[in-house]
Amino acid sequence: MRGITLGRVAGIPIQLNWTFLLVLPLFAWLIGTQVGEFVELINGVLNASLDAAALTGGQLPYVLGTAAAVGLFVSVLLHEFGHSLTAMRFGYEIDSITLWLFGGVASFKEMPEDWKQELLIAVAGPVVSVLIGVVSWIAFQNLALPPEVAFVVGYLALMNVVLAAFNMLPGFPMDGGRVLRALLARNRPHAQATKIAAEVGKVFAFLLGLWGLFNGNLITVGLAFFIYIAGAGEAQQTVLRAAFENVVVDDIMTPREELKTVTPHTSVAELLERMFSERHTGYPVLKNGRLAGMVTLEDAQSVREVERDAYTVEDVMETDIASVTPDADALDALDEMQERGVGRLAVIDVNGDLVGLISRTDLMTAFNVIQSGGSALTGGLRGSGNLPDVGGPRV
Repeated sequence: MRGITLGRVAGIPIQLNWTFLLVLPLFAWLIGTQVGEFVELINGVLNASLDAAALTGGQLPYVLGTAAAVGLFVSVLLHEFGHSLTAMRFGYEIDSITLWLFGGVASFKEMPEDWKQELLIAVAGPVVSVLIGVVSWIAFQNLALPPEVAFVVGYLALMNVVLAAFNMLPGFPMDGGRVLRALLARNRPHAQATKIAAEVGKVFAFLLGLWGLFNGNLITVGLAFFIYIAGAGEAQQTVLRAAFENVVVDDIMTPREELKTVTPHTSVAELLERMFSERHTGYPVLKNGRLAGMVTLEDAQSVREVERDAYTVEDVMETDIASVTPDADALDALDEMQERGVGRLAVIDVNGDLVGLISRTDLMTAFNVIQSGGSALTGGLRGSGNLPDVGGPRV
């Protein structure tokens, strides 16, 4: 999740996603239109005597709404710092903390698999929220605050406790869902615990979405959708990582001697004929035995049909070659494909020589075999007929 970087705190980049610029004014307006209701809530829960009439005149409610909304998002930011600083104590690196449409998210470079560490990291955020709520309550009760300030402080006292409680609901990947996964992982594999927590999270998201629909709350519906998608995505990533543990690119790549290649001087028309007859959509381009580029169906289609005899592969091939080393983790290769937006990677050794090719289809086929009880070790998949020819139709 990308955004505008505001700066760094404790070495962690703080970002604002563009959706935050939409939701902050919306929250300010919503709070401003309900100042009277919030005053009644604060008076009832905190045993206070704020005067609603004095806080609902003119433009003051919207000023209070803006201050309360900003305070709430600052609280969310501190909540995420609770997660991040705890994770950093265990040696995990934090990519960023981003404020966005549904609050905040701390992006970790690597998620913990030790259940005790995950448990402590997960509860750290709600603990921070509760502490903010308690401090705000103490300030509300013991300081002689102007009514306007007292309203904002009282609002934050209540909302931070609500924030902590909501986050502890079992909606994986929310904090409560991560706590559930940590507890499940005490006596079962991490991937299995993730799958169970994700299924529970899907049920929670479905019920939350129904509640939002029946109450006409589109933000809640959107949050439920996000929980469902994010939980399913993280569960899939966890299962992939477990399957590809200790599997490297060399174990599942198609070696050079089995590759179908083209030369830079091959015409685009001939290239397309080969793609049709060989049912391949991408080829390494070799020049004097060295890798010169990669050419795909999309590259060939960029040339008009009447000009395809005149153009060669060298004219359309991609020379910025996405590559990986044979000893790289298999899942790192998949991550590289996703970041580069490509369906295959050249496998290059330390001498810069092409030694093979790995594609998304190779990875997914290997995954299916591993899940079925097969082996991805060298000789277990490669050359056994389980992997399709490199360059064929790819995901």
